[in-house]
Amino acid sequence: MFIKNRLESANHADEANGRRAIRRRHLIYYLRVWDMANNEVLGHIVDITTEGIMLISDQQIELNKEYDLEIRWNDAEGDAKTIRFKAESCWSHLDINTSFHDTGFHLIEATPEVLDPIHELIDEYGFND
Repeated sequence: MFIKNRLESANHADEANGRRAIRRRHLIYYLRVWDMANNEVLGHIVDITTEGIMLISDQQIELNKEYDLEIRWNDAEGDAKTIRFKAESCWSHLDINTSFHDTGFHLIEATPEVLDPIHELIDEYGFND
């Protein structure tokens, strides 16, 4: 995903080949994501789009399950920020470091209340590529 000025699409040939229409944005550091069902860290964000996130975790995450998730971080002034959203786990595989698992989540009902802070988060902490 590539979010700079909201959404910018990759070329249409990629879309026709089933490739991602929105380029992923990798974040500068891994933000923790909490599973609100048990208020425990589920994993850390590896990349993020307006359609979903990829987490890295030290344990395998159950697939095809809806999760109530929350991203927590402090902004540049040190104020606590959160984004709470529902997402479904879609795929999972071992990371290149086989001690970890990578899991993809699709956002469910991505409203402006969820998407606007995601855009701000990426603008503030994302790499400029």
